[in-house]
Amino acid sequence: MSVDRTLPLIVAAPLIGSALLVGAGRRLPRSAAEVLGCLFAAATAALALSASAGTPSSTARPVEWLGGWRPHGGAGVGIVLVGDRIGLGLATLVSLLVVAALAYAWRYFAEPPRRHSGSFPALVLLFQAGMCGFALAGDLFNAFVFFELMGVVAYALTGYRVEEARAVQGALVFGVVNSLGAYTTLLGIALLYARTGELGLAQIGSALDAHPGGPDALVVAAFVLVAAGLLVKAAAVPFHFWLADAHAVAPTPVCMLMSGVMVELGVYGIARVYWTVFAGPGGIPAPDAHRALPALGVLTAVLGAVMCALQRHLKRLLAYSTVAHTGLFLIGLAVLTPEGLGGVALYVLAHAGVKAALFACVGILLDRFGSVDEPELHGKGRQLPWLGALFGTGGLALAGLPPFGTALGKAVTEEAASGWATALFVVVSAVTGGAVLRAGARVFLGLGTVPGGGAAASRPADADAETTGKAEEPETKGGRLSRAPVSMLAVPTVLLAGALAVGLVPGLRTGIGRAADAFTDHAGYLAGVLHGAATEPAATPPPHWTTAGVLWGLVATALAVGGALLAVRRPLGAEPARWTTPLRRLHSGHMGDYVAWFLAGVTLLGVLIV
Repeated sequence: MSVDRTLPLIVAAPLIGSALLVGAGRRLPRSAAEVLGCLFAAATAALALSASAGTPSSTARPVEWLGGWRPHGGAGVGIVLVGDRIGLGLATLVSLLVVAALAYAWRYFAEPPRRHSGSFPALVLLFQAGMCGFALAGDLFNAFVFFELMGVVAYALTGYRVEEARAVQGALVFGVVNSLGAYTTLLGIALLYARTGELGLAQIGSALDAHPGGPDALVVAAFVLVAAGLLVKAAAVPFHFWLADAHAVAPTPVCMLMSGVMVELGVYGIARVYWTVFAGPGGIPAPDAHRALPALGVLTAVLGAVMCALQRHLKRLLAYSTVAHTGLFLIGLAVLTPEGLGGVALYVLAHAGVKAALFACVGILLDRFGSVDEPELHGKGRQLPWLGALFGTGGLALAGLPPFGTALGKAVTEEAASGWATALFVVVSAVTGGAVLRAGARVFLGLGTVPGGGAAASRPADADAETTGKAEEPETKGGRLSRAPVSMLAVPTVLLAGALAVGLVPGLRTGIGRAADAFTDHAGYLAGVLHGAATEPAATPPPHWTTAGVLWGLVATALAVGGALLAVRRPLGAEPARWTTPLRRLHSGHMGDYVAWFLAGVTLLGVLIV
């Protein structure tokens, strides 16, 4: 089967699996439902991987017009899927992480309230279909549809334990903020349709290119609105408030997917829309985009790193580290070069494995001890030495320890950004990795002391939205685990091994470099999708290790380890530090505050672009 004919199957396979599980889930035993879920997810991963491997070259763009609705006379109304290497690679990553999440939950994840054994894998497969569809969509409206399918399912998965009030609250915050992002995206799409009469990415880009001379107010407004909606999913500041609340209550397998790939899809969406639609002579000038994205990236990276270091709730700690690294991804995109995009692609690929592995480790702690509170878990992790080794390895990889792929992606991206960006990348990586290592040292090594009154010391009542993570309900059936199952330990082990392979396999980084060349070739994309013309973009050096990159990775790792050791020497007080009060008030948990910050973010983005 040709690659272009495979593209619809990558989206259809998980949809069919989800429908089958919904229809037959009440009649199937739980083991059968879980096996079916894993099989459909794995089949989708195999399809995406084979399509990526079967693409003739890194610059090829297989195109499938569903139903044969090809453009006529330059105009088109059909749905198009485009399978370039970056999109197919992302669909493969999504599918592999879905397999990992379902394997992690296999046999141990608590059943839903109504004993519908197929509901959880069905929702996860639907989530997979939305993410794969977004990665491959070649028209803006259907990209929006797939993105919202993903968002709606993520909302349901966040509130999966609907019998708990906190789960409902976290899901509600997620739903409201992301719905606002959806409305702005849809309004931006409507403005582009009003201007061009087209919805296809290539057609819109071609129509804007036909009127060179820079954008007018309508085109600028459309870009701001579409980008704002994507930045909500990417959890960029000040659109990030939903992320920690959602991660605190979502089941662990869902956290693995949200931090591993869903947030990164928002970053991918910004890159895709900019280079296919707005990178031409009638779009957003490069200096304007280069001004807006770094400003948001720096703000996101710094605030995310600081909030990460302040957390004692382990899921919130990892969620804020995701926010911080999203800022670094945005800075890499802002370079607007193939080198920057190639570095970000490597960074995202390895970060997905590391972050999913860390969430899997935290999930085992939750199911073993009924808590994700750092001081309450003090020393208890000594019973789980292998889990401690995995958690520590994840922290080192997050800090940028060579030869992990996170270190390579960080090194390539910071070199492309150059200048001040190197210092920012080193500091943010050190702070986020150090926070993970600090928690690991307390939990698995028993280092440091805990607050007076014992590990169970409570936080003050005015702790705002910050929660401790104490007295959490285990996610496993039958209550707490007596030991960590081999299957649950195997998942983070494989994920960390994959992150290591990203930094060690030369062919992978060479392919990503060539794919980045094609992805940033605006004219080549238009010619390939609209006319089937194969073009060869200017070749740039592929991502590679450099002496400076290795040294800066080692510096960041040393800072992370040193910061973690300093942190555990001081008692973790029950009272938060006074200087953190403004930040805690900023993350109030109040819906109205988050809506106000969303509007402020849209305004800020508009000011930076104009």
